[in-house]
Amino acid sequence: MSQAEIAPTAAPRGRNPLWTFGILRSELTTTLRRWRTLALLGVLAAVPVLIGIAVRIETGDGSSPGPGGGGGGPAFLSQVTNNGLFLVFAALAVTLPVFLPMAVGVVAGDSVAGEANAGTLRYLLVAPAGRTRLLLTKYASVLVFCLVATLVVALSALVVGSLLFPVGEVTTISGTRIGFGEGLLRAGLIAVVVAASLTGFAAIGLFVSTLTGSGIAAMAATVGLLITVQIVDTIPQLSGAHPYLFPHYWMSYADLLRAPVYWDEVVKNLGLQGLYAAVFGSAAWARFTTKDITA
Repeated sequence: MSQAEIAPTAAPRGRNPLWTFGILRSELTTTLRRWRTLALLGVLAAVPVLIGIAVRIETGDGSSPGPGGGGGGPAFLSQVTNNGLFLVFAALAVTLPVFLPMAVGVVAGDSVAGEANAGTLRYLLVAPAGRTRLLLTKYASVLVFCLVATLVVALSALVVGSLLFPVGEVTTISGTRIGFGEGLLRAGLIAVVVAASLTGFAAIGLFVSTLTGSGIAAMAATVGLLITVQIVDTIPQLSGAHPYLFPHYWMSYADLLRAPVYWDEVVKNLGLQGLYAAVFGSAAWARFTTKDITA
């Protein structure tokens, strides 16, 4: 059978919307089954366990957690002994500045460059998906990983906190008390907001991944950019640029534990992430749709 006779049967498959979901399902399966991804999720799940055990040991004599029993350390850590649910908030406060974005940076940086390095990118483009649809699928899979990674931290912290510490009513930052059920809902909302906070950085990683054919180089560049921006965000002399840096409002999720909820910083954070996603997502599309695929 000639190529001309085969082509008409292949075209409808490319126009079928279900084909897009098939590509996404395949991409998610491949991403989440990689040993590297499982190792990253394992490390993230271990962080709340280490925090919970450390707090349990340190407070075994009735003292408060933190240096010298003074309640220092990450945000929410001093409340963990009174309510295990606060381990969720403390674990997210510990992992969000470094561990979570580094894991996202590895997955995003490898999304396109890893395929090129393995020599499979050309074969993916042979399928009737098109470069734009393939790039959107890659970004969607990274976003799903953002949510999965955040939920792994939150669920691990919830289990460990419930086993090691008492649970019950939650005292908000405002000093009011809410029921445990509402506290769980707040924890779920915070996990979603934390995952959404990583969407801008995920777009940056995707863009970097389109610039090189080396997965390792893309991952290193993405993580290096994260560290650089984090350092810049701590320099007082550059405070004028801080509100425009993608990690600046990451910790605003703490405002969701106020009563009533203080939304201003959260909205600023989500708006900033949307802007980064639009700018660097467009840059990734412009680069990927015009570059020569040789591998």
